[in-house]
Amino acid sequence: MARAFSWLQATAIAGAVALVPVATSASAAADSDTYHELETFMTVFNRIKASYVDKVDDKKLIRGAIDGMLASLDPHSSYVDAVDFQNMQILTTGNYGGLGLTVTMQDGAVKVIAPQEDTPAFRAGIKSGDFITHIDGKFIFGETLDEAITSMRGTPGTKITLTIVRPGRDKPIEVSLVREVIVQKPVKWEVKDGIGYININTFSENTGADVRAAVYGIEKALGRKPLGYVVDLRDNGGGLLSQAIEVSDVFLSSGEIVSQRGREKDDIERYYAKPGDMTNGAPVIVLINSGTASASEIVAGALQDHHRALIMGDRSFGKGSVQTLLQLSSDSALRLTTARYFTPSGRSVQEGGIRPDIAVPQISDPDYKTRPVFREADLRKHLVNEVKADNVILEEDTKTDPRFSATPDELKKRGITDFQLYYALQTIGRLARAPGPVKR
Repeated sequence: MARAFSWLQATAIAGAVALVPVATSASAAADSDTYHELETFMTVFNRIKASYVDKVDDKKLIRGAIDGMLASLDPHSSYVDAVDFQNMQILTTGNYGGLGLTVTMQDGAVKVIAPQEDTPAFRAGIKSGDFITHIDGKFIFGETLDEAITSMRGTPGTKITLTIVRPGRDKPIEVSLVREVIVQKPVKWEVKDGIGYININTFSENTGADVRAAVYGIEKALGRKPLGYVVDLRDNGGGLLSQAIEVSDVFLSSGEIVSQRGREKDDIERYYAKPGDMTNGAPVIVLINSGTASASEIVAGALQDHHRALIMGDRSFGKGSVQTLLQLSSDSALRLTTARYFTPSGRSVQEGGIRPDIAVPQISDPDYKTRPVFREADLRKHLVNEVKADNVILEEDTKTDPRFSATPDELKKRGITDFQLYYALQTIGRLARAPGPVKR
């Protein structure tokens, strides 16, 4: 029997495969009303086969029915076929030839969630919220997400042209790219001004171990403990629950990290930190934005609730549900929402997300004011937050802060291309110089 892993991801196209065999003995007996509805379904199915203008493949009709049934539940439940399996395995454990884009489907259009750092898509300036309308001149509206992904992948070194529609821009943007081998590096680290910078891109099977290795590597590179750590979770769409717990545990020495709650009131599972903080209480800042989702929000929420880190940046995506892959056959599975998760203080991030302790806009990005923000609450059929959210979490501060009045050009002249990271490093420096312990 395969081990069961919970999966937390902002989109349905990326993730590790965790299989739970379906137990036929657990199938509920259908009542008379259910039989009546199934009879109606078969009537419609047979009428389509007999009368539709073109011949229709049975598999196509059944797949459409399955997709429609799951789409009626929430945005993250879906049927996973062999192609989906391959997509998730590639993006979690392997490398592939492509552009380095995480995308989703919105109203029949392919929408960019985020480009992966140091990839063709990232270097071409493709941004979160962009819509891809054409691939090599072909209009792709109405195609499936798998078809679009397959078209964008290909042999490294081959060329591809994308037509991008960016909200706020009058004309489409055409970009020419060359496919590369996209290497999955869930964690990158470096030392900046005596501070450890840990960039976590996804929560795949080795992310926890890679973060621990990053802490060791930073200390070795410096020859001493760093002044503090900046943990970058921006545009991290999530991944494995187990790895979110491991990453949180690197910075915590005790207490609850997250709880997972299913349909029944007593169906609660809690996860706790093990003794020992690898960073010995050093100052920590966690960077988040609207692309910080699910497993990333677990880490941010745990460190925030335990007052272990300052959360900085923009409000996060707001996905507070857990998906489990239930095996149907050797090459298919059901990706089903099975639980909600809660931070140590009992908060649900569903819809509202994680609100930063210090809101810092990315003013080095020329498009940050005009580009629409895409979050869980924008998805059709999203789960409702059962815990009443604090309204302040759902509000945006429209006042201009004088600290954030510089223009992108002014920042560029000062050598600042990532203002949020710059501000976090400056803050860590001030915390390190402050006399005595600093508490928020």
